[in-house]
Amino acid sequence: MINTIKIALISLKANKMRSFLTVLGIVIGITSVIIVFAAGEGLRGLVLAQVESWGSDFIQVEAKVPAASQASTENAIGQGSITTLKYDDAKQIAKQPNIKDIYSAVLGQAVVTTAQDSEVTQLWGTTDGFVRIDSGKVAEGRFFTQEEDNGLARVAVLGSEAKTKFFGDSDALGKNIKIGRHNFKVIGIMETKGAVLYMNMDAMIYLPLQSLQKLIMGINHLAFIVAKQKNPADADATAADIKALMAQLHNITDPDKEDFAVTTMVDAVENINQILGGVTLLLIAIAAVSLLVGGVGIMNIMLVSVTERTNEIGLRKAIGASPAKILAQFLWEAIFLTFLGGIIGIILGIGFSYLVSVAASSQGFDWAFSIKPMSLVLAVGVSVLIGLIFGYFPAKKAAKMDPIEALRYE
Repeated sequence: MINTIKIALISLKANKMRSFLTVLGIVIGITSVIIVFAAGEGLRGLVLAQVESWGSDFIQVEAKVPAASQASTENAIGQGSITTLKYDDAKQIAKQPNIKDIYSAVLGQAVVTTAQDSEVTQLWGTTDGFVRIDSGKVAEGRFFTQEEDNGLARVAVLGSEAKTKFFGDSDALGKNIKIGRHNFKVIGIMETKGAVLYMNMDAMIYLPLQSLQKLIMGINHLAFIVAKQKNPADADATAADIKALMAQLHNITDPDKEDFAVTTMVDAVENINQILGGVTLLLIAIAAVSLLVGGVGIMNIMLVSVTERTNEIGLRKAIGASPAKILAQFLWEAIFLTFLGGIIGIILGIGFSYLVSVAASSQGFDWAFSIKPMSLVLAVGVSVLIGLIFGYFPAKKAAKMDPIEALRYE
């Protein structure tokens, strides 16, 4: 066995450029797999940290496309067309015994104009419960009241970035901004919060819910409702009660026709894990294609090597080398190539993954650098397996050669 391994290594050293090009395909594949695993873990940590920052005592009710899964593409695309979630639903949910506080919300956009700038801006219409439930705080001024919401008051609270964009370093409190065709008075500035999932909360302008609905958007439906519980331990029972209440309010008896979704924070985490897991598997499958290409490259190179070394194979057989030893020699060559590619790929994968985490952190994302040991074991195992699978056919061809015919080959 030792002699067989030595012969394999000598052969690889004699063809350095060929060996390098063969290894390169495996290196690219393994590097891609490591990066995908690390990026998947980093993204999962980022998203879950943001979701969990809301706490564990929330229940969200949102509009949903009937008969569609809450996490489906169909629901994501068609959700905006569901107009059956109303402010009255939130009022009824607020009466549930385990609900401590609640707010309703709808998202929109409009052209916002001041003397300094004019730009299409995201608008967040909500009720006064938002500032009590959400982790964001008012840095200057105040938030609007329920009375102002009911009275369609033209008041606005600016996110920290929105304030800078439209007023720069000057004081914004008490000044007017034009949203669509209406003038709104700035009564507050929010503290810097950063992005939550895909939304930059600092760039938002917050308006009373009904003012946004009726004065700007011309609608009367909601996007979602967020309720805070008194006792989070009763989340499942409370969610079931809310679901039954919503079905009654919307006159729905068939679960497939439900136009709403009720989600606890535990459900949200499970949904996110499921989605991110699917995305990671898809990316791994794409990365695996490069491993497959690398494996085919190894088989081609080994076939060429067998043809070029026909005389050598014939000579070894003539002096007593068994077919098993010939087979082992070429298999070891393939395994060495893929194992070396796996090790280099792991090193590069870890390096690139670290750079990704550093780049993400520099942009303000809470992106942890994480490499699971299982991904390293899998990478090495896959690389060796590729060597065995794609190296077997050329090795078998070499082992079956007739020594006399091999010695005659030119």
